[in-house]
Amino acid sequence: MLIKHTISYLAVIMKFIYDLSIHFYNGLISLAKLGGNKKAAFISDGRKDTFGKIDSFKKNTPASIALFHCASLGEFEQAKPVIESFKRSYPEYKIVISFFSPSGFEVRKNYSFADLVIYLPSDTKKEAQRFIHELSPSIVFIVKYEFWLNLLDAIAAKKIPLYLISGVFRKNLFFFRMGGGFMRKRLHAFTHFFLQDYNSGELLKKIGFANWTVSGDTRFDRVQQTAISTFTIPEVEQFKQNKPVLVIGSGWAADMDILIPFINTFERELKIIFAPHEIHSNEIDEIISKISKTCIRFSSFNTQQALNADVLIIDNIGMLSSIYAYADYAYVGGAFGSGLHNILEPAVFGSPIFFGPNIKKFPEATWLIKLGFAKSIVSTESFTNEFNRIYNSTELKESIKKGLKSTMLQSCGATECIMKNLESTLNQAAQ
Repeated sequence: MLIKHTISYLAVIMKFIYDLSIHFYNGLISLAKLGGNKKAAFISDGRKDTFGKIDSFKKNTPASIALFHCASLGEFEQAKPVIESFKRSYPEYKIVISFFSPSGFEVRKNYSFADLVIYLPSDTKKEAQRFIHELSPSIVFIVKYEFWLNLLDAIAAKKIPLYLISGVFRKNLFFFRMGGGFMRKRLHAFTHFFLQDYNSGELLKKIGFANWTVSGDTRFDRVQQTAISTFTIPEVEQFKQNKPVLVIGSGWAADMDILIPFINTFERELKIIFAPHEIHSNEIDEIISKISKTCIRFSSFNTQQALNADVLIIDNIGMLSSIYAYADYAYVGGAFGSGLHNILEPAVFGSPIFFGPNIKKFPEATWLIKLGFAKSIVSTESFTNEFNRIYNSTELKESIKKGLKSTMLQSCGATECIMKNLESTLNQAAQ
């Protein structure tokens, strides 16, 4: 009995700490906004608009609502094939998409398959309950691992079907630690978990959950869609001139510290396309100053200059997934920091892929390395060696291209699996 009371008391304490941290984070957002931080201003102002948008939307929308919550743009890309398949299969539902991050909302606020795109309110108990009460969704989808505790409590209280899409669990998450009972409790809000891998399922099984299916990663479906619908870019074609191209996608300063010495010293035929992770003119100017070869910006593209340029810098957002179609080799940034960007986007085109060392949280990176289609590098020297190994062997490059394309195609199907499993729930709701 004492143990039971102790555990219950600890759960109350942990929930109190969680709620306190949400209020503290909200305070930081307000301070950052006052200090001129644009991201904080977007979040703060966007949240203020959420309930007004819901009110206007609900006045004109008596239909059932499917809510898809995505942390950011990356999670949206995972949700996108499910959203579009859901809309085609169940047109009577209105689609609402909520984002936590401006990088998702600002890019996708006019997404044609959505009937409403909003910021997720702060995860205080009051705000979460109000959000679910006023929006009143009939079904909710959360992507990957966006676990807001008060939101989950509000969904569970209303007994709304809740699904996790492309879920990934790791043993170091709080759910699986001693003292994580107050977190594990919230997982009961989920009707079903659609997981990327069996390891995630086994972790859930150990804490008593059997309502999971390994559907795979919906990003494979998404990038395959992208490959089919990729548009041609005349400027890139003029720049490429049928020469081999290395695309550096979502590159950070730490990535460029490794790559710039390679760019400056590589003397064989190669064009470089560099798409920075963030488009800041000062940072781009700094990178250009370090590159000894001729650089041009996409925004000031000139055909004559392109003929003699070695490096094309993409100083806009939204083109990268299509630019990968022109890559003979791809370097994907972020893994010298804490977050490797989407390596499946270049993989679908068969490009040999390179990235930095911090890939523990990205099983797809380890998977592609094991298959021999990707390399993790730690220095300019290691990148140069691995790049030259493939550059010098047409046979190896073609083998990677053929194998990678085939592997990516065979890995599709997560969306279809999810939709089939949803049929019973949705059919019951329609009766």
